[in-house]
Amino acid sequence: MDLSVVVPTLNGRDRLAASLDSLAAYAPDAEIVVVNGPSADGTTGMVRERDDVDVLVEISARTLNVARNAGIEAASGDAIAFLGQDFVIEESWLGAVVEGLADADVVTGPTHQTLRVGMTTDEPERREIAHRRVTYFSGNNVAFRAETLGAIDGFDEYLETGGARDAAHRVAGMDATVRWQPRMCVRREYEADGGVEEHDWGWKYRALTYRLVKNYGLRPTVVRRTLSHAASDAVSTAKDVVGGNAAPTTWFGTGRDVVAGIATGASDGLVARARDRTTARNPHGLSKRADRAVARYDWR
Repeated sequence: MDLSVVVPTLNGRDRLAASLDSLAAYAPDAEIVVVNGPSADGTTGMVRERDDVDVLVEISARTLNVARNAGIEAASGDAIAFLGQDFVIEESWLGAVVEGLADADVVTGPTHQTLRVGMTTDEPERREIAHRRVTYFSGNNVAFRAETLGAIDGFDEYLETGGARDAAHRVAGMDATVRWQPRMCVRREYEADGGVEEHDWGWKYRALTYRLVKNYGLRPTVVRRTLSHAASDAVSTAKDVVGGNAAPTTWFGTGRDVVAGIATGASDGLVARARDRTTARNPHGLSKRADRAVARYDWR
């Protein structure tokens, strides 16, 4: 198996360097494709000075799914993995990828996060939606057979968030197999920023509704799941207001953004569903454009 690893990056030079160091140590024979765009922190110079990167693609868009698709275009392997710029692979990662793709179309594994008080990890997430068994995967740690990526036409570039979850629905829709490999581990080191996590509620619900409507249509299951998410977030925001961690106007603003996101996502999802009636369900996919890269450095 010839493995390509695509690493999208944006203004993360030091973290990217650590990620590339781990690939050089534990997957030295893999083809490494870095998709940069557009960074303003010297990432391009750092990558060009390394001898362990095979392709550097510069793009003008700041959208992660555009970067992923640009990486697919540049990759030559019959298996393509995606690794987030904030993550390093562990020693067992490569063997788990090879083993998993021997009898599955997609393989994914856990993310370890190093904290001051220890280490966290995650477990496989699976859902049944409209009689479809969906196994979710993180876009920061997943590997596909190249023909599987071709069958789903890569990632949906409409989405600014939730691209990997959308891909999981589409993979399930064509009955492709997703295998969870506990040894396919990546790690993100703890970084304290002292800030409060901010949510773009409008895009969260726009993306959620879009991918559900696009993949399943306007059926009761879709409506129920969307409203369940909205109710849960409404309760959480209300608790913040009561606890003095947020202003009352925050609750109303969140509600407005959620409603607008749902309306826009549902409308755009219906349009997307009509535009692509194939199993790929990807009217904004890999094959739809050829102008992602503004520069390309190929050292193969």
